[in-house]
Amino acid sequence: MSLVKFDIFNKVVELGSLTKAGEELSLSQSAVSHAIASLESEWGFSILNRGRAGITLTSNGERVLRYVREILKWNNEMVQEIADINGLEIGTIRIGTFSSVSVQWLPEILKEFSNHYPSIDIELFEGDYDEIEEWIFNGEVDFGFLSIPTSYQFEVIPLKKDRMLCILSEDHPLAKKSKVSFGEVEKEPLIRAKQGSDNDLRRILKENNVTPNVKFELEDDQAIFSMVQHGMGISILPEMALYRLPAKIRVLNLEQENYRTIGIAAKSFNNLAPATKKFIEHLKPWSRHVPEKLPRIKE
Repeated sequence: MSLVKFDIFNKVVELGSLTKAGEELSLSQSAVSHAIASLESEWGFSILNRGRAGITLTSNGERVLRYVREILKWNNEMVQEIADINGLEIGTIRIGTFSSVSVQWLPEILKEFSNHYPSIDIELFEGDYDEIEEWIFNGEVDFGFLSIPTSYQFEVIPLKKDRMLCILSEDHPLAKKSKVSFGEVEKEPLIRAKQGSDNDLRRILKENNVTPNVKFELEDDQAIFSMVQHGMGISILPEMALYRLPAKIRVLNLEQENYRTIGIAAKSFNNLAPATKKFIEHLKPWSRHVPEKLPRIKE
């Protein structure tokens, strides 16, 4: 068995395409197909379904994929450990992240880190909380940014508390207030993020015994802003998500301060590769100096 074949198999599954995997790995499609066929011949069963809808895993492919990823992970960590012993700083870091962290934190963090460690590559995987937790659990990323606590028993490092705020149209009857009560929230049509991105809101509503009147569930923050702007309802979002807030929207505090806690999570921080540990050590002091970008809050 070959690590190269494992890498090809993993990349095909990740991208869902033989052609895209070949482009990513600088291989021809025939070379990718040959590697997959070789693995199937060695193992005695099919690992991929090939159809009009694209590439999907067979049930046997699903069973072996997690072992393939573990082998690739440990090989990558061994290579980095050897390089670390020899005083070299190389490696690849795979990070799960969500939108507001990607926009507000990572550009500056990555620029600064790359200046110190130019030979360390970083791959970003952006999704919602649920997807990032799955990626960590399955070994698709080394660690991820999340709202904590997490659904899995991960090790976590808290980084920043992020206020939850209410947004509504400037023409809304509540717009002149400085705070909105949960009783008022319960009476209003609510526009919220899709499941997987709204864990913090669900927690807050449950803690305050609010049964929400959900009108829309949307994936994109800008779509939520537009609905609120046009008076279709109110929304409650983290402060960091309000960085591109359009005009004619008011931001109100909730009757009591509620937060999400942004942190990073991994199966085990001690077992991470040297390059990943360097990134996390770089990240922790940086997070204490995150610049505040406050939205327009009604005082």
